[in-house]
This record gives sequence, structure tokens and C-alpha cells, in this order.
Amino acid sequence: MQNYATALREGFEAVRRNKILSLGHILRIQQELEQNNAGLRRLPGTTLKNAKTGATVYIPPQHPDQIEHLMHNFVLYINDDELSDVDPLIKMAIIHYQFESIHPFYDGNGRTGRIINILYLVCKDLLQLPVLYLSRYVVENKADYYRLLQHVRDTGEWEAWLLFMLKGVEETAKQTIEMVKSINLLMQQYKKRIRTDLPKIYSQDLLNNLFKHPYTKIEFVMKDLMLERKAAARYLNALADLGLLQ
Repeated sequence: MQNYATALREGFEAVRRNKILSLGHILRIQQELEQNNAGLRRLPGTTLKNAKTGATVYIPPQHPDQIEHLMHNFVLYINDDELSDVDPLIKMAIIHYQFESIHPFYDGNGRTGRIINILYLVCKDLLQLPVLYLSRYVVENKADYYRLLQHVRDTGEWEAWLLFMLKGVEETAKQTIEMVKSINLLMQQYKKRIRTDLPKIYSQDLLNNLFKHPYTKIEFVMKDLMLERKAAARYLNALADLGLLQ
């Protein structure tokens, strides 16, 4: 999860200024996710199989020259709006299908593809921050996701796939809005408790630290608040005694 967050953050910083998503950006995202320099697939033999039966359901392009050609075509389609005048959300769904069908990497294609979704919406000014976590929707609907991807490959019929992805954007957007509201409310509650019960240790930096990480530890508090280890430990113990941490 930490690698995913880092890859998403780096990708966001790369595209938010010039609104271009390059092949270099995509390679860097996959590198951060998988912590290797394997790059685009160079060796044949990659197949996609049914997780339950083991049967091969799809064989992506195998030759490295073809994979490289398709990826250059892929980034051209992303960035050149003259190639397609469809709505950006429709185009995002098409882009995701293209990427997963090229399957350009040995590992990390799914997560890389879902980060590309978010970054494309940033490029199109539909997101100001990369907060639309479509991975959850895909994981919760994994069977339909793979079935509909393959249906497009087998039949060339797009409607069911496009509707599936649009529904994912809608549901995820609603969930994200509610989550942001809940986090904001919880931050306000924590702020009031700490200021009231622990005024000597309260600071906005401490509050931010608690909500910056999925969990915190002494080293995080030392770094964010520029404290000695003993003081950072005392802060965390005091918050735990108050019931704000476990």
C-alpha cells in the first residue's frame, strides 16, 4: 500500500503541471510499485489465466517490438484529444481497457492501470487531487471486471464495460466525498479533545501527523514535530491514555 501511495503521489506531481502523461511516467509508476527496473516485457510467455480453473483466458501481445509500439500508440491516444472526441470519462474506460489488454509489464499491470485512470482525470481537470480510489471498486467487483474486459476482447462490444466503469466512478466519488467529510469531522473532534485535555502538547503539526499516516510511530512524530525521542514517546503515550490512539 505504501508503494502504491508513493507511486500515485509521484505520478500526480509529474502530470499536474503540464497535463501530459508520458511513457516515462508510466514506467516510473510501475517501477515504484514493484520496486524493480524490469520495464516493458521483453520475453514471451505471459498469459492471463482463470484464477479458479487455471485455464488461459487471454494471451496479450508477446513480441517486445509490438509491445513498445502499442505503448507509444497508447500514450499518443491519452494525450492527443484530436484522436477522439468522446467524453473524458468514456475515454478513461477505453484507456484502461487498452492498457490492461497490452499488459505491458511482467507485474503490477492492474495497479499501474488504476493509477493511470486517476492521472488521466487529473490531466483533464476532472480531479484536482488524486483522491478517487477506483481500486476498491475493482477489487469488490473483480469477477465482473475481468468478465467485461474479456467480453470486449471477444466481441468488440463496449457498452457493458463502459457502463461498469462509469458506475465505478460514480460510486467511488460518492464514497470519497463521505470519507473526506468523516475525516474532517474526526479531525475537528481530535483537535478539540487534545486542546482541552492535553494543551501542553497540542499543535496543528501533531494533529496533522495523526491523520497523515494510516498509523503513527515515534519516528514519525520526531520527524514531523522535530522532537527528541523521549518527548515523542511521551506525546504518543499521552494520546493513548486519552483513548485517541491504541
